Amino acid sequence: MSTTLPSPIARHQLSLRVSYHETDGQRRVHHGNYLNYFERGRVEMLRAMGTSYRELENTGLMLVVTDLNVKYHCAAQFDDTLLVTTNLMEIRKVRLTHHYQIHRADELIVAAESIIACVDKTGRPRRLPQTLLDL
Repeated sequence: MSTTLPSPIARHQLSLRVSYHETDGQRRVHHGNYLNYFERGRVEMLRAMGTSYRELENTGLMLVVTDLNVKYHCAAQFDDTLLVTTNLMEIRKVRLTHHYQIHRADELIVAAESIIACVDKTGRPRRLPQTLLDL
């Protein structure tokens, strides 16, 4: 994963505070919870673009993670305020590529890249809705 990214198609930022239940015995965010932060970023990005994940599911389509690459730089802790930046980097007929960065102030906590595929309820790949393709 390179640190220099091309310009995103869309960018969204979400501020959140680390809850106690998201941490381990050392009060640090459990590594798996960062995946939830990425998903929250994607869901809120969709909402900011004028649609919602719920509306997408109501059409019989779902967005599923097919690939995820995460690089942990340091640990966030209980009660930290984090900024989740979600960048939509590429849109193809049935998939989306996102890059993520989570910062505590100016400190990079974690960076990641995901590929998200559009599928129907049977799990078969389906074309993304035209509203997303039009971006």
